[in-house]
Amino acid sequence: MRNAFIDELTALAKVHPHIALVVGDLGYSVVEPFADLFPDRFINAGVAEQNMTGLAAGMASEGYHVFTYSIANFPTFRCAEQIRNDVDYHRLPVTIVSVGGGLAYGSLGYSHHAIQDYALMRTLPNMLIAAPGDPMEVRSCLRYLIDNPGPAYLRLSKAGEPNIHCAMPEVAPGRWLKLYEGRDHEQALVCTGAGAQVAMRWHMNVGVGRQERSIFSVPLWSMKTKRLQRDLLNKFKKITTIEDHLVDGGFGSWMLEASVLASNGNEALDCRIIPVALDASVCDTVGSHELLNTVGGLSSAALFID
Repeated sequence: MRNAFIDELTALAKVHPHIALVVGDLGYSVVEPFADLFPDRFINAGVAEQNMTGLAAGMASEGYHVFTYSIANFPTFRCAEQIRNDVDYHRLPVTIVSVGGGLAYGSLGYSHHAIQDYALMRTLPNMLIAAPGDPMEVRSCLRYLIDNPGPAYLRLSKAGEPNIHCAMPEVAPGRWLKLYEGRDHEQALVCTGAGAQVAMRWHMNVGVGRQERSIFSVPLWSMKTKRLQRDLLNKFKKITTIEDHLVDGGFGSWMLEASVLASNGNEALDCRIIPVALDASVCDTVGSHELLNTVGGLSSAALFID
């Protein structure tokens, strides 16, 4: 995903001279195509994420659309106050890019786990979360963010993720993208970010009788788009959500909140939502991405979602 990100950002920067990239002394061997073509729009802010975010907000207030880029928790938790005060509350076009979402950098220690970031970012009232499920969704999300500037959080996996879509899908906040058409029209798997990869691997590995439900990806979502889910939720009796994040405050929690909002003052929804997320035991555990997902309950064999 990170390669698709820099390739698409570089292509968009050729058309949009206001696009800038600021990194926190990370991303080398990835960001060079942008830095080489646009040295006057590329800044290495050093290992100083709070300053990086303040710098980005200042540049955005002068007309730039700034992308800050770093690994996992560094551009989020380490500078949460600057994101809230400088970017979100001022509604500035700054996109915070986190590479290695979930447990992708798990072998480097739990300081690199990004499994509570949805909980942080989605509470910011103006923040749009862009959590693409494959490289094609990365490109679509970037195009949407450029066309609709504002505070945004772009959560990427690491590298090597296969394409699920054969072409760039059309994305919009709160919209579900169909990844697989099932024959059971009462059940669905709904995921965001790398949850799409988990869902598709599960789909390929389980028995035929358990492949009946449709699979959807939600690459763009926010606090403001919860109310848009009523008609979508109303189509199913049972929805299972999948995410590489803790269940508390994550995508599944967001969907449960959406179902409650949808029912308030209306006829109650007849839809059961079951969140599948990472177990908290991985919070202080170190290991490979695959191992930690297995320990956390996201391997294909561990998904008991019938």
